Amino acid sequence: MSAVDDGLFGPDSVTWRVHADPVLWIGGLRSLLLQALHPVAMAGVAQHSAFRRDAWGRLLRTARYVGTVTYGTTADAAAAGAGVRRVHRDLAGIETGSGRHYTVEDTDLLRWVHCCLVDSFLSTYQRSGGGLDETQCDQYVAEQSRLAPLVGLAAHDVPTSVTGLADYFSDVRPELRASPDAFVAARLVVWPPIPTRFLLLTPARPTWTAIGALAFASLPRWARQLYRMPGFAMTDVAATIGLRTLAPVLHRLPPAYREGPHLRAAKERLASMPRRHLHAVQA
Repeated sequence: MSAVDDGLFGPDSVTWRVHADPVLWIGGLRSLLLQALHPVAMAGVAQHSAFRRDAWGRLLRTARYVGTVTYGTTADAAAAGAGVRRVHRDLAGIETGSGRHYTVEDTDLLRWVHCCLVDSFLSTYQRSGGGLDETQCDQYVAEQSRLAPLVGLAAHDVPTSVTGLADYFSDVRPELRASPDAFVAARLVVWPPIPTRFLLLTPARPTWTAIGALAFASLPRWARQLYRMPGFAMTDVAATIGLRTLAPVLHRLPPAYREGPHLRAAKERLASMPRRHLHAVQA
């Protein structure tokens, strides 16, 4: 019987534990809100995507990518990364606020997107009651460095510890601001367009507004302040309470709703064949 590989992480990894939690949807929204605060990265999104017309599509594509690189085979992850690099290839522009000429493949922009996602997932999971200890938190950040080569970075281009991640955000903060496009992106996250039939037949609007508000409240204080919102400590407390209230509700959902399709497929794949660990991907 031939062996099947675990992909980049495998079921014994901290990444599988964290990414399997349905509360990570809040982390994904938090990540988009955080990413928008880098004016050059946001310019790349605004100038080279249809995010204003396709906010749902961008969110779903991000979720699909994360699911594939987390739970897919090594070949699946490599193919997903190649797809991202193919889309980014030759995309360039000028960020009008600073006059900076950029390419979407600039190392600092790729690093920013990576760190926003890692920080948002880890923060959301822990605040919702995830219960990782310090060593496991560092292990999660280190595991995520395996994703760097997929998008054209080297593993050493991104932080590999919680301290390194915090130092990165401290260093990059002087470059951050909420551009007009960032405010548009934030409104689309918190108040996205919803088809009329769902507005009339379901509680879609109040439900999503509550989810979007929770994602916004879970941002760091300095990030909320860049969006011209108060950085009250009580907002942090309320966000943590909200996450700890929501997580048990999501955990009680049937597996068909609680687990994503990539996780279910990985469980079926690994249950049927012997495993071999492959944690390297050629960029």
